[in-house]
Amino acid sequence: MITPLGRNARETFERASQSCSGIDYIRGFDTRGLPVRIGGEVADQWIRRPPGGPAAKLEKMASRAIRFMWTAATEAVEQAKLDRIPDRYRIGVALGYHGETASLEDLARIFRASDGDGQWEPQRLRQGGYDAFAVVRRKVDVGPSLVSRVFDCRGPSIGIASACAAGGQAIGEAYRLIRSGRADAAIAGGCEASLTYVGLSGFILLKALTERYSAPATASRPFDRKRSGFVISEGAGALVLEDLVHARDRGAPILGELLGYGDSTDAYRITDIHPQAEGAVLAMVRAIEDAGIERADVDYVNAHGTSTVQNDALETLAVKRVFGARAGSLPLSSNKSMLGHTIGAAGAIEAILTLEGIRESVLLPTINYETPDPRCDLDYVPNQARPFAHRIALSNSFGFGGHNASVCIGAYEDC
Repeated sequence: MITPLGRNARETFERASQSCSGIDYIRGFDTRGLPVRIGGEVADQWIRRPPGGPAAKLEKMASRAIRFMWTAATEAVEQAKLDRIPDRYRIGVALGYHGETASLEDLARIFRASDGDGQWEPQRLRQGGYDAFAVVRRKVDVGPSLVSRVFDCRGPSIGIASACAAGGQAIGEAYRLIRSGRADAAIAGGCEASLTYVGLSGFILLKALTERYSAPATASRPFDRKRSGFVISEGAGALVLEDLVHARDRGAPILGELLGYGDSTDAYRITDIHPQAEGAVLAMVRAIEDAGIERADVDYVNAHGTSTVQNDALETLAVKRVFGARAGSLPLSSNKSMLGHTIGAAGAIEAILTLEGIRESVLLPTINYETPDPRCDLDYVPNQARPFAHRIALSNSFGFGGHNASVCIGAYEDC
């Protein structure tokens, strides 16, 4: 991973287990006059160029988000020893990615080439220094192509643009790719870098971001009665998924098992969740059924938990509908309380944190939980990490537009 909390997976997990927040005042651009001036920024010095020649040659085509993904994928690839697989045609890529958000500078260069009356002067555009690769960086399909090229993955390549569910769906689609026999392994995950003036302004206009907070670190407060919107962040998460027999045969280090995946679409409203959380329920149930386990086998839920009034109440309802009377004793928590919302990267980052929690026997907390909400009355692991031995967990991702994904993650049992 590379997140506002850390330069890699270990650093991010350790800081999250200490209830740290990665939210602060935005330094990357001027926020004067905006009602929102906070976010979860990644330190530039944490970005790591993958070893070898391809990344250096392709950097001009890579958005900030893709450079995040290269950083996260380098960590995952090295840990999994993916470079030792000789048949590169059996390695795929599935990436949740939305392309680069236009910068104010690029927009200004474009509009300077217009006479204001519908006529354009291409020569002025070229003379103005407009980057010819800007259009490439904004294309969703370029993202998985760049990851495939840098890590020499010549199997199927999948690009997923499903808002906040993208990272989770990328993991699920890579899982299906391997189970279908079309690949032996895959790099899967998501990346996002929409924390720009244009990106922030769009979410402000949608009234999706919190504008009420006493300090940046207290702004994201999932399930708390005083929650008022999410905090936008950036980052990336990458996993190497591999067929179990294939991984064992080559002696790969195995950290856990992806047991099941469920997805759905609300088909309701673009900006609202179904009032009975039908899609969220269906995604979780499908993940459990796909894993071949009982609902009683799930020990923990890593909630989508955005800190918006609607999402948190309806995710609580969904958990109650899936787990019934047991919901009250089932712990669930939101990593977004510490990380903010990394949009297309969230599902991947949170799946990794879920896996690390299983491996370390730790439940990460929901920080800033101070005022109970009668509509959110479950065990949200408030404020402090909790030692808890658990073996099976769900990681939920519910996206803008009604996209829903749930992945079922289990401890690895060497048998």
